[in-house]
Amino acid sequence: MKKIVLKILKFYKKYISRGNNCRYFPSCSEYTYLAVKKMGVVRGLIKGGGRVLRCNPWSKGGIDWP
Repeated sequence: MKKIVLKILKFYKKYISRGNNCRYFPSCSEYTYLAVKKMGVVRGLIKGGGRVLRCNPWSKGGIDWP
């Protein structure tokens, strides 16, 4: 299951993502990829979802590692 999720995230980052427009470093898709790789599918996707919810026009952004 983990390999499938990581492949989906790689596909999204390569073909769907809009490039370097993220307020955070690493980008939200890269953050989610690293979180899934490090913590597993469930915890990684929860952390990635939280990161996406924090990414809004009022957020300062910055460096954030999983």
